[in-house]
Amino acid sequence: EQGGGDAAEDPQEWLDVLGSGLLKKKTLVPGQGVDTRPRKGQDVTIRLKAMLEDGSVVEENPALTFTLGDCDVLQALDLCVQLLEMRETALIVSDAKYCYGAQGRSPDVPPNAALTLEVELLAARDAPDLELLSGKEKVELANRKRERGNFFYQQADYVLAINSYDIALKVIGSSSKVDFSPDEEAELLDVKVKCLNNLAASQLKLDHYEAALKSCNLVLEHQPGNIKALFRKGKVLAQQGEYREAIPILKAALKLEPSNKTIHAELSKLVKKHADQKNVETEMYRKMLGNPSATGAPGKCKDKLPWSIPWKWLFGATAIALGGVALSVVIAARN
Repeated sequence: EQGGGDAAEDPQEWLDVLGSGLLKKKTLVPGQGVDTRPRKGQDVTIRLKAMLEDGSVVEENPALTFTLGDCDVLQALDLCVQLLEMRETALIVSDAKYCYGAQGRSPDVPPNAALTLEVELLAARDAPDLELLSGKEKVELANRKRERGNFFYQQADYVLAINSYDIALKVIGSSSKVDFSPDEEAELLDVKVKCLNNLAASQLKLDHYEAALKSCNLVLEHQPGNIKALFRKGKVLAQQGEYREAIPILKAALKLEPSNKTIHAELSKLVKKHADQKNVETEMYRKMLGNPSATGAPGKCKDKLPWSIPWKWLFGATAIALGGVALSVVIAARN
């Protein structure tokens, strides 16, 4: 009741967070001071209530915890919670762009739906030291970041997907002061491979071919027979026009999974493109070399032969030669 229609009629009390009018914040209950605002990288806990424009509640969470700035939650929350003071309650009105976007969230949030969020900041603390996490804790944290990346990928927000996968990989690759069991090491490697494969898929969507190729190669260093990595590496090379290199890689992927129709279709398309490319190259070389093996214009060749010299020139040359010989005989006789 405090922050409903009355708040919308009082625009001077609203903070236009981005200056575009698409994300606004209004304080309902003041907090404990500006110096109590959380910092990026901290783990924060909030009370959340999310509503559609008609007032229907689509989410309630009395204690939602996430890392501020890591895009673990809706962008509207990530951007606005850092502006909250401790124990402050605020109303946030957000365009769909900073919530669930054009995809929505089935079944309760329709596509392109704006949301009103009621948020209270309950706690903020420094994130745990990665070096001190157990193997299980590291796996759980990396998986949360990876799943967030998957969410952004499904929303076709590939930049944020890459950000989440990168964070997950940093968690996995961080040094540790704790010994892990072989099973935990295997789990971490499994999460790493999944993140790299998903990272390559996102990079491929953005046409970042060199980065995608690097991600695929990192997967194949750990698992040379990883079908997803082989397939995506083949696609990257094909996009770069490296058909000769791409074809054997896709053939290797198809050999590992002969029933995979996607690989089969990509390989067939690639073989045809490679054949077309070779035909173009052959024609280009033929033109560059002047087509020496062709027999299509014998008349022109004959015109250039020595015996095709006009008879008048030949007669004149012969007369000069004979005259020279006769002169030599006369001189010899006089001597």
